[in-house]
Amino acid sequence: MLVSQVETPALIVDLDSLEENLCLFKEQAEKTGIAMRPHFKSNKCPAIVHKQIEYGAKGITCSKVEEAEDLIDCGIKDVLIANQIVDKGKIASVATLAGRCHLGVCVDNAKNIDDLEAAAAVQDNIIYCLVEFEIGMNRCGVTTKEELYDLAAKITAYPHLRFEGIQAYAGHLSHEEDFEKRQSASDEVEKKLTEAKEYVESKGIKVKEVSGSSTGTVFFRPKGSVYTELQAGSYVFMDVAYGKLKLPFKHSLFVLSTVISTENNKIIVDAGRKSAASDQALPIFLEYPDIPAKVSEEHTAIPKENRDVLVGDRLHLIPGHCCTTVNIHDSLYLVRKGEIVDRVAISSRGKSR
Repeated sequence: MLVSQVETPALIVDLDSLEENLCLFKEQAEKTGIAMRPHFKSNKCPAIVHKQIEYGAKGITCSKVEEAEDLIDCGIKDVLIANQIVDKGKIASVATLAGRCHLGVCVDNAKNIDDLEAAAAVQDNIIYCLVEFEIGMNRCGVTTKEELYDLAAKITAYPHLRFEGIQAYAGHLSHEEDFEKRQSASDEVEKKLTEAKEYVESKGIKVKEVSGSSTGTVFFRPKGSVYTELQAGSYVFMDVAYGKLKLPFKHSLFVLSTVISTENNKIIVDAGRKSAASDQALPIFLEYPDIPAKVSEEHTAIPKENRDVLVGDRLHLIPGHCCTTVNIHDSLYLVRKGEIVDRVAISSRGKSR
């Protein structure tokens, strides 16, 4: 089937561009010696995840217990939930899932560690723990190297927990458009993390992993970086927000739309905010990237002027934010050279628990 025959709005992925992005990320990881642990939140699609594993990812990062379960059900053997899991029912689920794969979670307080050990002991399984370290995002995480050591020591003392290392996601730098500022701040993150890691190790506890980084900062990681894992996710698809950073990754994710009206000197398509997320930036047309669009719930419009566009033509919207766009759709079409290769489920869509 030709992509032009798909009913719209439809989420489509250009496989050639996707695979170029996978290659580029792999080359960067190999050049720096840092392992790839891409984030599931950006695609929520096992078919994409298996391609990431095929291209060398050691494991997958996710945010929610439901996402971890989906990944494990699909055969992923190494999963990190880069979040604090504190609800007793969810902790019990984590303890059970830990018997099916190498499963990690993030922690930043002593009570959570106690609860994880108690649940893991019931199942007689091992849960791998990363202590989250606050490096500027002002969200979760301990703020001092002394707190980091104290939690690492507490984890190490428990028989059903393993101290895996440090979670350090500098999300506040991900979309910083000023290149020099983004690079300088990334260098400061490296320095702060190195000091924290050396402090913990000086007191006798090995820090195996330092996990984090994002699509916007992955090229700032030097060879010999303190980071051992890269959690970038959006690199596979890209979007308008990341496009502003002029990264070498290509746009591979689009919302295919149909022109439904050219009246009143406007080109209007049948896809809007309910099809292409706009929480970080407004979507733009691939065919007219320099023309700002007016976006409503079900429509996107640009001035027609002298553009040769007819009712029924297909146009490609680049989402403002790929992660939240994926979470709107049940499936996506894999496309190569204008033909549909497959339709695959976005099986973790809406899995937010």
